[in-house]
Amino acid sequence: MVVKKYSNRRLYDTVDSRYITLEELASKVRAGADVQVVDARTGEDLTQATLTQIIIEGRGAARLLPVSLLVQLIRMGDDALAEFLGRYVSYALELYIQARHGAQAIAPYNPFATVPFSTASALARMFGAGPIVEREPVRQAAGADEVAHLRRELEELKAGLRRKKRR
Repeated sequence: MVVKKYSNRRLYDTVDSRYITLEELASKVRAGADVQVVDARTGEDLTQATLTQIIIEGRGAARLLPVSLLVQLIRMGDDALAEFLGRYVSYALELYIQARHGAQAIAPYNPFATVPFSTASALARMFGAGPIVEREPVRQAAGADEVAHLRRELEELKAGLRRKKRR
């Protein structure tokens, strides 16, 4: 689905031919819609910025990030920020998925094994993703696909930051 973003920050859903709110867009994404957000005037792709805005503003995620971390991220140069996000976030997510798989594997023998992941499930529900652990039986291949997808997205982010820096 293509959504046009106007200079007054209004979002126009081209499928339903109507203006929508950021929360309505978030609901469509949670429901499985693939979206592309473009600047109505220039055609520039604003998808990443808009999805980031949904995460940060829509669910109050900004409260989860300490001010000192935000200040450091702002002070980092574009290349350093892209490297940090690309390496650290990808690595942290990979470790988390591996730990979750391990906990799920021993859960039949130890019912408390998945307790540490209940917090992550609560965060996922807060962000509208639904429960992580209870979603479906997770296979190792599915986790690898998720990590590969996130790595591709991070590479796109890095490329976008490099293009922006050249301007």
